[in-house]
Amino acid sequence: MTMRAVRGAVQLERDDRLHLRDSVKDLFQQMLDANGLVHDDLISVIFTATSDLHSDFPAVAVRELGLADVPLMCAQELDIEGALPRVVRILAHADTDRPKPAIQHVYLGGAAALRRDLAAREAGG
Repeated sequence: MTMRAVRGAVQLERDDRLHLRDSVKDLFQQMLDANGLVHDDLISVIFTATSDLHSDFPAVAVRELGLADVPLMCAQELDIEGALPRVVRILAHADTDRPKPAIQHVYLGGAAALRRDLAAREAGG
């Protein structure tokens, strides 16, 4: 097995604790499903949130999925003028047999604009 990084992002509609948790859980589960990953494959997960999100830590949502033994870390995204607001990003490290080009990154809602190159590649297969 090789360690691979899987990226994902979601733009939230509002800064609300339940909305943040539900959105992060959905994003994380889609990242796992798209790459055939399970809990035991995970090595660590890094979350970033834009400075306009204050309602909760994104890692709390993933802990609710049962990841008590996976190291999780939250950080604040750089506050760049003109950047997309209310975005949570995830970088998950996992053991997998998938080659690097087969890794599927997941960008939901308005966050698809962050990586149009990946969104277009994924939509095309």
